[in-house]
Amino acid sequence: MRRLVSRPGWPWMLAIGILWTLNAPVGIAAPPNIVLVLADDMVWRDCEPYGNPQVSTPNLARLAREGVCFDAMFTGTAMCSPSRQQLYTGLFPVRNGAFPNHSRVHAGVRSLPHHLQRLGYRVGLMGKTHFGPREAFPFEPVGPPRGNSGRTEFDPDAIERFVLWDTEQPFCLVICSQEPHVPWNRGDADAYFPDTLVVPPYLVDCPATRENLAKYYAEITYLDGQLGAVLEVLGRTSRTDSTLTIFTSEQGSQFPFGGKWTCYDTGLKTAFIARWPGKIQPGSRTNAMAQYVDVVPTLIEAAGGDPAKFDPGRPDVQGQSGFDGRSLLSVLLGQTDTHREFVYGIHTTRGIIDGSECYPIRSVRSRRWKYIRNLNHEQPFENVVTGRGSHIFDAWREEAAGDPLVAARVRAYQHRPAEELYDLQRDPWELQNLADDPARAEVKAKLAAELRRFMAQQGDQGNATERSVRHRKR
Repeated sequence: MRRLVSRPGWPWMLAIGILWTLNAPVGIAAPPNIVLVLADDMVWRDCEPYGNPQVSTPNLARLAREGVCFDAMFTGTAMCSPSRQQLYTGLFPVRNGAFPNHSRVHAGVRSLPHHLQRLGYRVGLMGKTHFGPREAFPFEPVGPPRGNSGRTEFDPDAIERFVLWDTEQPFCLVICSQEPHVPWNRGDADAYFPDTLVVPPYLVDCPATRENLAKYYAEITYLDGQLGAVLEVLGRTSRTDSTLTIFTSEQGSQFPFGGKWTCYDTGLKTAFIARWPGKIQPGSRTNAMAQYVDVVPTLIEAAGGDPAKFDPGRPDVQGQSGFDGRSLLSVLLGQTDTHREFVYGIHTTRGIIDGSECYPIRSVRSRRWKYIRNLNHEQPFENVVTGRGSHIFDAWREEAAGDPLVAARVRAYQHRPAEELYDLQRDPWELQNLADDPARAEVKAKLAAELRRFMAQQGDQGNATERSVRHRKR
């Protein structure tokens, strides 16, 4: 099928071709099609390419064999709406305005569709949106709207129609699954046997944890099937070789310490796999530290643009108008294995379901060390995981009555110190807080200073910013 109405006229396409020829990155012959598949609340470890053989994910394993796995990619907030809006804008959450959950960006902020449309792309989105206002995210809707179940059904036929719309105009399609977000009711949970599962160290091992892990893993396998359908469409339509295909897992799961609602690595660290035949080395991995805000500049450069010449629509407090992110294209092409020295995280409980009245969390991470500030630590940390009769956390509380180690773990989730410091090389699960260790005082001071610098650049005033949430809600 060929629909000329959807693409620019030939003079504009000729101009794009000339600009591409003059500015194309080294090693790239033509602007790629782009497909970005986004999961929903999946701990980065919970698939085969990232070391969890318990979870059947053959399509993720295939994508990893054919592309590159990022081993140090991070979102800046472990909540759905802020994660997605920083991914699409290239700006961290406080600067773009969408730092609480169910929030909106500031007026004038521009996003991925604005930038790629300027480069001649058609830009569509299938599935979960969770952003606002609409004018800041002018994606073309693809596939069915949200159904009565609250989930948008995945539709491979709609993907194929979008891909085949015009053979001459490059496309970008963002596919937002709603798996494995709770409720964990998709996939074949009977394929996973709770008694045989290896429970990761950050969780309390009890029957409720095991039963829910089986359901959660089943939904990841269901998600993997959706990815497989996307890859099949690209193959059937002969678009595989011309497409930069990316999968990312968003933030962590809704288990206690599963990462969502926190600044621990289970929440902020994300799986990120990219395939681009002939450009990306198959079966490769990179340790380059990167963040979601780096994705938009990367896609602009891959599409032939110069990210420095694109305006994200919101300057920082110093009046700088560029993106917070920097292009990862040289990392994708295997030209370098370094990118960032530090990555950053924030969390806001105010305004979330069953959230604490005011419990801002901020973090900074180097390759080895993680530093966390709990800016209102005297209050209990609360969210949907701890409230409204949470089945899993209630089971942990029952286990705590007869086990002091479990009791300490339950308390640690809701009652936190002002500062946390973790040696991720020796303690990847972030179980031993070294913030009060005199031998680590210099490390802590360096990271604390870097966190203050980042907050100042973002205009983040900590408690005052947290209390302004009502102005940012959609």
